[in-house]
Amino acid sequence: MRKKVTADRDSSFFWSSASEFLNNELSGIRKKSSNTVEAYRRSLNGYIDFLESEKSIKRKDICYQDFNKNNLKDYLIFMKDSRKLSEKTCNLRMTAIRTLLAYAAEESIDITTVYVNAKTVKGLPVLQKEIEYFENSQLKVLLAAPSVDTKTGRRDRMILILGYDAGLRVSELTRLTVSSLHLDADTPFVTILGKGSKYRNVPLMSRTVHHLKAYMKEFHPVIKMEMPLFYATTHGIRHSLSDDTIQNLLKRYTNQSRSSIMMPEKVHFHMLRKTRAMDLYQAGCPLSYI
Repeated sequence: MRKKVTADRDSSFFWSSASEFLNNELSGIRKKSSNTVEAYRRSLNGYIDFLESEKSIKRKDICYQDFNKNNLKDYLIFMKDSRKLSEKTCNLRMTAIRTLLAYAAEESIDITTVYVNAKTVKGLPVLQKEIEYFENSQLKVLLAAPSVDTKTGRRDRMILILGYDAGLRVSELTRLTVSSLHLDADTPFVTILGKGSKYRNVPLMSRTVHHLKAYMKEFHPVIKMEMPLFYATTHGIRHSLSDDTIQNLLKRYTNQSRSSIMMPEKVHFHMLRKTRAMDLYQAGCPLSYI
């Protein structure tokens, strides 16, 4: 009589549980964003490709036993030396693998030993980088860079002001609608849809509220609550701005500001969020609140 194959050596169990983990568990149960799910998918595919190319294991035969300690250590070295990935990226990919193993161990006790051994694989040491943010003088010049003589310039200045004041990620900014603003509340605030499809309310400075009210009169004279707060018009149709548009907008005004002040060499929209956090910290706001 043929001996029953345990879950850790069953390739069909690996593929079915990995599919369930990526397609249902992460998004449906753990409420992870689509970007996070895609990052996990890339991480797991990277390891599977490694098993095929470096360990000569056929894709259809891969099982959880192939996630053993020695293979995982070799994968870390492979990512760092052959793929030239950063230490942080290597560690994040290992985190995705361990998260899958933890899920599989909950589904079958046969995977427990594999998961426990995987947890003993230490990540690569990561050098702490300095926090990238704009100094007060740089921020002042940057916010003044868009021309207030053009409609596009006035829109862009509002994007930079709100991006800084509310500490927005670029994806959060592009998802804002007219209904996100609550300017007539006792304490005006903006409602933001953040990571994991979670909402948060962020109070706004009085100066930002003043700018927003002027912006609304010009760009949204007729209130339609689900209209994108920041938009472009193509062939008469209004649509949300893309992430790339926002990133390029910041880079353009940063380069424009270089003639009057030294600016960071490389910039990205997240720096406005970090700048706001640094300003709050320097003003005495506890880190736990930031």
